[in-house]
Amino acid sequence: MYPVEINIQENLTTRNDDQNVLMDRFLYEYVKEDNIVTFKSCVQKHSPDKLVTPSGNSLLHVAVSYGSDKIADYLAEEFPSLITSRNDQDDTILHVAAREGRLSNTIKTLVGSNPSLVMLENRKGNIPLHDAVIRGKKEAVAWLVCKDPGAAYYNNNTQKSPLYLAVESGHKNGILDDLLNIEACSGALQKGKSPVHAAIEQRNKDILEKIGKAKPELLRFKDEELGNSLHYASSMGYLDGVRFLLQKFPYGANERDQEGNYPIHLACKNDSVDLVKEFMKVFPYPKEFLNAKGQNILHVAAENGQGKVVRHILKLDQKLIEPLLNGIDEDGNTPLHLATQSGQSNAAFALVRDKRVERSIVNNANKTPYDIAEEQSKIAVNQYEKTDEMLAEERKQFDSKNNTPADGTQDKAVDPKKQHKKKPSKDYKLVDYYGAMTTLSILYFHARPKKSLQQPFSSSQGKPPRKEETKSRIENLLVVAVLVAGVTFSGAIQLPQLKNISNSSEHHHDFNVTSTVFHNNTAFDSPTGSSLLDGYLCLDVWALNTSVVAAIILLWTNLNDVKFAPFVVWFSSLMVGGAIYMMCLAFFFAVSIALGGSDYGVLAIIIIVVGVVFFLAQTLLYIQWILPPSVNQILEGMLSYHVYFLSFLFLFYSWRWLPDKLSELKRGRTSKESNSG
Repeated sequence: MYPVEINIQENLTTRNDDQNVLMDRFLYEYVKEDNIVTFKSCVQKHSPDKLVTPSGNSLLHVAVSYGSDKIADYLAEEFPSLITSRNDQDDTILHVAAREGRLSNTIKTLVGSNPSLVMLENRKGNIPLHDAVIRGKKEAVAWLVCKDPGAAYYNNNTQKSPLYLAVESGHKNGILDDLLNIEACSGALQKGKSPVHAAIEQRNKDILEKIGKAKPELLRFKDEELGNSLHYASSMGYLDGVRFLLQKFPYGANERDQEGNYPIHLACKNDSVDLVKEFMKVFPYPKEFLNAKGQNILHVAAENGQGKVVRHILKLDQKLIEPLLNGIDEDGNTPLHLATQSGQSNAAFALVRDKRVERSIVNNANKTPYDIAEEQSKIAVNQYEKTDEMLAEERKQFDSKNNTPADGTQDKAVDPKKQHKKKPSKDYKLVDYYGAMTTLSILYFHARPKKSLQQPFSSSQGKPPRKEETKSRIENLLVVAVLVAGVTFSGAIQLPQLKNISNSSEHHHDFNVTSTVFHNNTAFDSPTGSSLLDGYLCLDVWALNTSVVAAIILLWTNLNDVKFAPFVVWFSSLMVGGAIYMMCLAFFFAVSIALGGSDYGVLAIIIIVVGVVFFLAQTLLYIQWILPPSVNQILEGMLSYHVYFLSFLFLFYSWRWLPDKLSELKRGRTSKESNSG
């Protein structure tokens, strides 16, 4: 074939549905079979440069894809405009040839005459070399790189170069070696995704070593979003990659990423003690690594709740970590401040137990860690009490205020696509309720400032419940009162029947089990049994009448003026609680009557002991029903610190501390065995 040279830019053609005509299947088969004789006789009846497939492929596209060299030569010589034709995906014939790995002499001749074909993009931004790498066509890759070595660093629409794609796919057929061995300057890779980052993402150390040997300058490439290679390896927690990069590219540890963090900060965020150890081996001066906010590595680990890293840093040499313990950032926050603000109870617990950590330092807002803990707990409680609808509405109003234009105009039409792409505001976020409360409880016992005894009583003022909350309480109490009344009424009306059964010998065979128990039992006849029965009846009647009175009061409040509702709720709660309390005691008397004449002495003792224990527990719980709501709030506030602190200790020592200790013991045994061996 003779060289055919045309002006690529002036003759680029794409599919035009108004002018193009779909080729028939017979003509397609002739091209597929490379039947040049039949094809020539048939193609004369049409306009070859207008014939396309449904996907927009021209005759030359089809010929190249099937390796029909004779027809490809004929079409390129007779209809040169097909050389620059594109299909629906903007693929040129070279894209098709590279994808199929069919670089015939015809294609090579055409590219030799029109070298700009090598760098033409399709709709995805891929040049032919991209497609060849994706399909793993080694010969096509080698030939295309020879034509333009700079193509290996050309980025497509997703900012991926052919070299990046080769690393990402982990090609083992030599494609990566061919791309790394080219003599093109890697400075052409100014933007886009780094192939080193792809190797780190794949956690492939072999590829990292290949890149470090062939193109060590690529290790210094800095991604706009992910930072340099050490930043990315640290954020991924890739230990082998960090070790390799610290050897080949140690200066990368002194660079900041887009957020102003050094790689060691990202290692602390990742909760990887091993990564921190590797950085400390090379750079044993952690106080020098301050991010853009003025935060050291202990700040970052504490703010992100990485307890393992915090405990490891606290165990380092005193001279190394002394500046870190109480260091302050730009906002005047110490690591303990940040751990408290983020509700990171694990990190706060590790810090507050260290005697070297100051607990009363105030930040720029004049707040101590305990002040922040109290503030965060109040926010968490307020958010917890709100319904989902209220939170959604508040969030909507918050975002609408932030999205208001500076000139105050709101009447302009907004593109729905752009509106959908708006990200939610980062300033508004929900506080972790459990994290805030447990952190407050930890600081309450370890960092609480000394206050007078009168202050909790003067500062704790009972808040009247909201109208909806009061109505809900009335409904719940009414249901409980009716249930208690029903149970106690049933217990009262059954006793005469049981007594008649025990006194009548005629029903001995009809009610075998029941009559046997009451016949053998002297509870109804003996003075002790009679006293138990009297006690049971009194408690049952009192519970019945108390619950009925409470139900009547609640109905009266629900049907009439509710201005006395808070007092009625408290008084009704007192009566309903008393009814439940008396009902439990009546049940205890009933069990004692049932076991009075039985031979199960051990069972009776067990039931009595259990009953006494629960009786004492119920008595303690019932005290809260008697006390006014304001006093209850003070007691609940004081008890909540103990409850959350005890729950934290249980979780810490069972789920966090114990596994760490077991792993340390296992590592110790392994090291001893290796040393002895």
